[in-house]
Amino acid sequence: MILDTVVYGNVTLFNLLMVTVILIIAVVIAKGVAINLKRSLKDKVSREHLEIIVKAVNYSIIGVAVLLVLPTLGVHPSGLLVAGGIAGLVIGFASQSIVSNLISGLFLMIERPIKIGNAVNIAGTAGVVEDIRIISTTLRTFDGLYVRIPNEQVFTTSITNYVAYVARRVEYVVGIRYSDDADKAIGIIKKLSEVHPLTLKNPAPDVFVNNLGDSSVNIIVRIWVPTTEWYGVMMELLWKIKKALEKEGIQIPFPQREVWFNNELKSREIKNSNSSDPGSSNSTG
Repeated sequence: MILDTVVYGNVTLFNLLMVTVILIIAVVIAKGVAINLKRSLKDKVSREHLEIIVKAVNYSIIGVAVLLVLPTLGVHPSGLLVAGGIAGLVIGFASQSIVSNLISGLFLMIERPIKIGNAVNIAGTAGVVEDIRIISTTLRTFDGLYVRIPNEQVFTTSITNYVAYVARRVEYVVGIRYSDDADKAIGIIKKLSEVHPLTLKNPAPDVFVNNLGDSSVNIIVRIWVPTTEWYGVMMELLWKIKKALEKEGIQIPFPQREVWFNNELKSREIKNSNSSDPGSSNSTG
């Protein structure tokens, strides 16, 4: 029979077919177990922990299947361990960066400075964490780009996690004209901040004159909101402040600059000198 054909050593086509079937079954079982784990644990375990558990179970099932089929292929685990040890030393020297990324990935999973779904800034790249793998971390930037960052870089660089805390501050600089009533403007902004349903009462909104600029009196507005609502509140409240100030006749000025031309200055000087000279007036006899 064709299946009894020897491929190498004592391994026949039937052995290869059986190994292939076993590995396919193992992959299918691993996928099925992963799906069931996600369904049963999604409300009991956090998303990042669930991903780690699913990956560990998935790799374990496939790893056990590989070990089971090795004797069928004529490979004995004892010899494989010796060869693997030697190969490991060679690969270790040749791929130090990969090992470094692997260790960094393990530390990231233990320390957990970031989680899947967090909005972060890593080494100047801002986006949402899509996955934390053993070797690398992937981000989806706010403009929809896929970015893969090696875990060594993630672990050794500064990380800004925008959603690590439950509250985040919204801050504006609102400029008004010098002729406008600053106390009135502060009162309007404070009232809008306090009545908004998503602004926090503690810390309370803080509104004050911070700077007397070249063209405007600058008012600082600091408001604390839930982190999950930060962007929406920031956009909504800024527009409401603008409309409320305009309704009360308080305008946000644009930069202004006075320019004096040389000819105009000279004509003014001549005019002023003539008006101050008594002999310059005409008299009638």
